[in-house]
Amino acid sequence: MEILGYLASLLIGLTLGLTGSGGAILTVPILVYLMHLNPVISMAYSLFVVGTTSLVGSFKFYQKNLVSFRTALTFGLPSLITVFLTRRFLVPAIPAHITNIGDVEITKGVLLMTLFAVLMVFAALSMIRRKKYAVPENETEAPQANVPALLLQGVTVGLISGTVGAGGGFLIIPALVIFSKLDMRKAVGTSLLIISANSLFGFVGDIFNYDINWSFLLAFSSLSILGIFIGTSLSHRIHSDKLKTGFGWFVLAMGIYILLREIFL
Repeated sequence: MEILGYLASLLIGLTLGLTGSGGAILTVPILVYLMHLNPVISMAYSLFVVGTTSLVGSFKFYQKNLVSFRTALTFGLPSLITVFLTRRFLVPAIPAHITNIGDVEITKGVLLMTLFAVLMVFAALSMIRRKKYAVPENETEAPQANVPALLLQGVTVGLISGTVGAGGGFLIIPALVIFSKLDMRKAVGTSLLIISANSLFGFVGDIFNYDINWSFLLAFSSLSILGIFIGTSLSHRIHSDKLKTGFGWFVLAMGIYILLREIFL
């Protein structure tokens, strides 16, 4: 199963390279169910894996002038602060044992995995719907940017990323297109930069709380980074909308499976 987990780490980078999101949606289940790690530490490791992989991916987009640093700063600053505070203080404050419902014990790990599964379902539905975000061609990015909406969305993404260890790309990309008026490809590149900053900054908060297995984490992340090189090289040849729809159905099935597993098993 561990060998399968290392092979699956390639899919994390591949997904990020092709769609700009979805990396953490795969990372946490791989670490929990294939690598047999505790859900809490898996979400911490997920931040590092997704953060380093997204950073490499964002540089590839930067080389093609497909990253808006101004938008990344506006969106990313409140998100960075929120994700750090969430990982540093909020998540450690959740008790290991929460309550019992009949014979079922609700632990911290069960709660976080259930929240993560719910996030997976929402992420999957956003991918399946394939909503188009139209941007008028005669308008420029800066005058139209809705700064208050970007700040609020940044805080929301930071809270979600910090709680369940997910980058929140499925929330970031629509926000960048709608509120900053970026075209889709530039939104993907900017999203990767924001995800990398959010994830790595959140992981800094985890260093104070957990013992990190750096040899495992670096090996796993290296394979994921290899995957994003493959993904970005294939991004011009694969129809992203169809890919996102198919991936969305896969994520939906995984989310439902995790919900059933955590609640009933």
